[in-house]
Amino acid sequence: MAQKPSIPKGTRDFSTTEMAKRNYIFNTIKEVYALYGFQQIETPAMENLSTLMGKYGEEGDKLLFKILNSGDFMHGMTGEEVANTSTLRLASKFCEKGLRYDLTVPFARYVVQHREELTLPFKRYQIQPVWRADRPQKGRYREFYQCDADVVGSESLLNEVELMQIVDTVFTKFGVRVCIKINNRKILTGIAEMIGQADKIVDITVAIDKLDKIGLDAVNAELADDGIPADAIEKLQPIINLSGTNAEKLQTMKTVLADSEIGLKGVAECEYILSKLGDLNNQIELDLTLARGLNYYTGAIFEVKALDVQIGSITGGGRYDNLTGIFGMPGLSGVGISFGADRIYDVLNQLDLYPQEAVNATQVLFVNFGEAEADFCLPILATLRKAGIRSEIYPDSVKMKKQMAYANAKQIPFVAIVGESEMAEGKVNLKNMITGEQSMVSPSEIASVIG
Repeated sequence: MAQKPSIPKGTRDFSTTEMAKRNYIFNTIKEVYALYGFQQIETPAMENLSTLMGKYGEEGDKLLFKILNSGDFMHGMTGEEVANTSTLRLASKFCEKGLRYDLTVPFARYVVQHREELTLPFKRYQIQPVWRADRPQKGRYREFYQCDADVVGSESLLNEVELMQIVDTVFTKFGVRVCIKINNRKILTGIAEMIGQADKIVDITVAIDKLDKIGLDAVNAELADDGIPADAIEKLQPIINLSGTNAEKLQTMKTVLADSEIGLKGVAECEYILSKLGDLNNQIELDLTLARGLNYYTGAIFEVKALDVQIGSITGGGRYDNLTGIFGMPGLSGVGISFGADRIYDVLNQLDLYPQEAVNATQVLFVNFGEAEADFCLPILATLRKAGIRSEIYPDSVKMKKQMAYANAKQIPFVAIVGESEMAEGKVNLKNMITGEQSMVSPSEIASVIG
């Protein structure tokens, strides 16, 4: 017997029911984005590696899926050169393209490439898959969708405020309780200055960003391995463990960062955003351990955690001032967020929060007793579909038991039975598959009964 085919680890197939749930997520997010004036674009699944490399830090570069050049990719290299060349150098020779790691860097490339066509500030959203050569585990996939919204060409912090309102609105619509965590890379830079390790800002943020995953002791050990002195690590501890209200934390950081101009600017930015948000449906917390390891963030950073499900971040983002400069367009500031659709999918599944109408497809199935009965049903089906009622007829004239089993398997709530007696009366015998009740109705009444 032939072995069953399989798919790569970290990827998934999605059934019809699962796709209905995913489309509910995508459509909800799209609707909220549109409410705030964002418009949709798409970019290719693969980008030139020169576009991707160096934008995500050393750890991010390792997680890029590289695409082997087509044709004779070893042209011009001897066997000895191949054997004695490092894997990374070989990859640079054999691979010119890679699968996108996120949607932000391709978006920055898009802005620079199409700058003459854009009206600034440019507000776009993008819902597409991304790929990371990560170790698959619960809530972490190698192929997953991101749902991004970004604004470029404006330095106003009102953009950050609106993005947080979008997050709050989306999760309120989903019925998911979340905590929106906010910090600022300028604050982290100020902290690095305060402990005398300004040149180690990347190492510090990468380590601190793992606090939730590996714990404080492991973070401190990683900082030590990165060459951060023990006294500097000790100075970090009160900041990492800082508690209190958002206002209390901000006041403490004003004192701690009194000698850091950039640190105080970060505190002021957080204070402004929090003051403009007012009352949200969900919690918002200033979290000084939030670092987000991506190197391109320069200002406010955000992360969202579900309160009722144990899972990683389900939304993240932040301000980036230098990203388009890498592609030859300096001075264009941007800020964005990204909803992790796959993790949101898992959260909604665990909490059973999908509306029934979002999951059910066909609303009524017409039983097929033969050609004459089908001819009677077809005009009724056309009328129902014009009225927005999702309807189908069983394509084959087979035993009724098989047709009813089909309706049950697809969880179709109504079945329309039309035989000789129904045709004689010009009516339809409509069966509610949930209650078992049956009623004779005219074709014009079907939509109101089902709707």
